[in-house]
Amino acid sequence: MQVYHGSYTKIDRIDLSQTIPNKDFGRGFYVTKFRHHAEGWAKVMGRRHKTQGAVTDFLFYDSEFTERLCKVRHFDSYNEEWLDFIVLNRNPMSPMHDFDIVEGPVANDRVQTRINDFLEGNISKQDFLKELTYHEETHQICFCTLKSLLTLKSIDKTPTSAFSHIGEAILERLMIDKSIDESKASDVFYASKTFARLADESTKLYKQPWQEIYAMLKKEMETGAPS
Repeated sequence: MQVYHGSYTKIDRIDLSQTIPNKDFGRGFYVTKFRHHAEGWAKVMGRRHKTQGAVTDFLFYDSEFTERLCKVRHFDSYNEEWLDFIVLNRNPMSPMHDFDIVEGPVANDRVQTRINDFLEGNISKQDFLKELTYHEETHQICFCTLKSLLTLKSIDKTPTSAFSHIGEAILERLMIDKSIDESKASDVFYASKTFARLADESTKLYKQPWQEIYAMLKKEMETGAPS
């Protein structure tokens, strides 16, 4: 699926540490399948930063691989589950959810105003959701974790993050060294303890050269445990 991110500038690398908490689907990197929505947001962000604004194009690999690799939550429409999830994420006192990727409709300014009315008791949940049946179609995907970025590639082939660059390099080397195809290499790498450590942001392992991480993977394959 081709998706778009609107901002005050083009996105060369995604840095999740720079993302903002307490948004619709939590902290993460957001894209949409509607280019005109990304263009509108680019104009808004451009005015704030006194730039032209820009839209960056990506490919999202929405496949069985993504479902195996990541914990994914889909909301097909404005419904009660979506509303409860939005309210939870908008609350700064709520813990962060554990999904890698979340996809669903957007709580834009108009919807957010009515969410506030709902929270203040000025409209019932049933009436609010009924209103949303007449709302224009919107769409967003939030990439919440490092490993989720492996499913997102920029159209111009620029690595979207240091993490995705590491993953691509390791898979390529593994395919060569073991004479296996990409599917088998993916199964080996993404099921490994080394990958689990890499995907854990607290380890900061993604800041190391990919060659060092590949050496850890080879050690794990030989002994059953990463070095």
